[in-house]
Amino acid sequence: MDNRSARKHRAILEAATTVFLDKGYAGTSMDDIAKLAAVSKQTVYKHFADKEKLFSEIILATTDRIDGMIELVADVPATADDLDENLNRLARRLLAALTRPEVIRLRRLIIANADAFPALGAAWYEQGFERVLVTLAATFRRLADRGVLRVDDPALAAHHFAGLLLWIPVNRAMFHGGVQHTEADLDLCATAGVRAFLAAYRAPIAP
Repeated sequence: MDNRSARKHRAILEAATTVFLDKGYAGTSMDDIAKLAAVSKQTVYKHFADKEKLFSEIILATTDRIDGMIELVADVPATADDLDENLNRLARRLLAALTRPEVIRLRRLIIANADAFPALGAAWYEQGFERVLVTLAATFRRLADRGVLRVDDPALAAHHFAGLLLWIPVNRAMFHGGVQHTEADLDLCATAGVRAFLAAYRAPIAP
């Protein structure tokens, strides 16, 4: 793909992302995308066979953004003394990433089309957030091996941790369009979530 073609490809993807998020899958036409991308409809079809292929590509492309979160989750120090601080730092950064307005809008779009495109929804979850949970489970297993946490089922513990953090802010955002969380809101969710998690999973201090 030459530079000119690559620029058009990128412009189409950016335009499609904007239109799909604004109008939903059913409400979006290839004409809408072509107009916003400033290309002809024929050019859109030259790059993407149909609307479904274009929709799939923009959805799955967002899973690449999870790599930084994976590194963050894998990098929790295995020390008992700083456990509260380390988990709070992790919790706050996860909340900041997962409650961004564009992430919430994308989540709504995928859920709204899960029945029409179940394989796409499953792929987005598996290549995205599930990778975070798998890494988080491995981190909790490592902390348990060091005697910092008491964890029988690391995968379940990862789900508990994520749920304690995300249940309130994500559900609030999903059901209240355009809601913005303040720094204080997210700090409270992080602190309370970590406190509840450690009440269940902190390893007892040896006498």
